Amino acid sequence: LTHCTIRQKNEPLSTQAHCQLVYIPHRTTMSLDEEISSKQRPIPTKVVVHPLVLLSTVDHYNRIAKDTKKRVVGVLLGEARKQGKNEVVVDVTNSFGVPFEEDELNPNIWFVDHNFLENMEAMYRKVNARENIVGWYSTGPRIRPADLEINDLFKKYVPNPVLVIIDVQPKEEYEIPTKSYVALEEVREDSTEAPKIQFQHITSEIGALEAEEVGVEHLLRDVKDTSVSTLATQLHAKMLSLKSLISHIGELHHYLELVASGKLPLNHQILAQVQDIFNMAPNLKLENLQKNFQVKINDMMLVIYLSSMIRSIIALHSLINNKADLKELEKNEDAELQKKEDKKNEKAAEKVDKDNKAGEKPSEKK
Repeated sequence: LTHCTIRQKNEPLSTQAHCQLVYIPHRTTMSLDEEISSKQRPIPTKVVVHPLVLLSTVDHYNRIAKDTKKRVVGVLLGEARKQGKNEVVVDVTNSFGVPFEEDELNPNIWFVDHNFLENMEAMYRKVNARENIVGWYSTGPRIRPADLEINDLFKKYVPNPVLVIIDVQPKEEYEIPTKSYVALEEVREDSTEAPKIQFQHITSEIGALEAEEVGVEHLLRDVKDTSVSTLATQLHAKMLSLKSLISHIGELHHYLELVASGKLPLNHQILAQVQDIFNMAPNLKLENLQKNFQVKINDMMLVIYLSSMIRSIIALHSLINNKADLKELEKNEDAELQKKEDKKNEKAAEKVDKDNKAGEKPSEKK
C-alpha cells in the first residue's frame, strides 16, 4: 500500500509530496493475539505438542549434549486458539534450538543468545507467518532454579510463555515424554506469605495433523518388528495402559498422603477433580453388576475354549491329510521308479538277445 501525504511549505503556491511504501502481510484468519491485542492475553490451559517438535528436540540433544549431564534449550513456535469459553489451547507445531550455556556449579549463571533467537524467528516468520513464539522447551528432565528467569526473558516475545519439558530419555515407555508449565502468581489462602511467581502444571497432549501421521507411520516402519503378531502388539499396548493407570493412581495416593500430613497445602480444585474421579468410578460391590461380569467373562472364556478346540481339530485334520498325501506321493514315486527299472531291464535283455543272435550267425556260416 502506498501512503502519501502532502506537506505544504510557508511559500505560497508551493507544495511538497512525501510518499512512503508500507507492506502489510495478508492473513486469512485472525490469530488470538490480534483478537485480544488491546487486552491481556489469556493464560494457556492446554498444550498440544506435534511430532516434529519431539524429533527436532531429540536431534538437538544428540548433537549438543549427548552422554552428558547438560540440557538443551529451544524456542517453541505455533499459535494459540480459543476452545470453549475459558480454555486456551497452544498448538506447538515447530521449534528450533538456541545456543544456551549454564554453570554447573552455580545454576543461576546462564546465557542465551538473543541475536540468534531473533534472527531465526524472523526467518521462520518469512516461511510461515502464522507460527509465532509461544514458549520454550528444555530437556530438563525437571525444572531448574534458573527456569523462572529464563521464562521472564521469553516474556519479551510472548506475554504468557509456556515451558515444555521434553524427556529425551524416558525411563517408562508408557509415559508421555512432555510436561507443560506456565508461570503464575501464587497467593496463599491464609495470606501468611507474599505472592510469588511459580510454575503451574497444565495439560499436555501429543497431537498430529494428517500429513504428520503419515510421516510418523513411515518412520515407524523401519523401527517396528515385523515378526511380532498383531495380537502380541495389542496385548503389549494394553499392558502399557494398565501400567500407566497404576502409576497415576500411585501419584494420586502419594499426593493425598502429603496433603493429609500437612506437608502440602490444600488445593480445592485438585480435590474436586479427585472427587469427580471417585464419582465416575462404578460400584463393583453390587450383586447384579458382579453377576453380569461373571456371565460376560464366562461367555468370553467359552468362546476362547471353543476356538482353541476347533483350531486343534483343524490342525490335526490337516496333519492327517498331509500324511495321507505324503504316503500316496511316495507310492507313486516308487511305482515310477519300478517302471523305470523294468524298462532298463527289458532294454538290457533285448540288447543281450541281439548280441547272442549276432554271434550265432557267423558260426553257422563257417
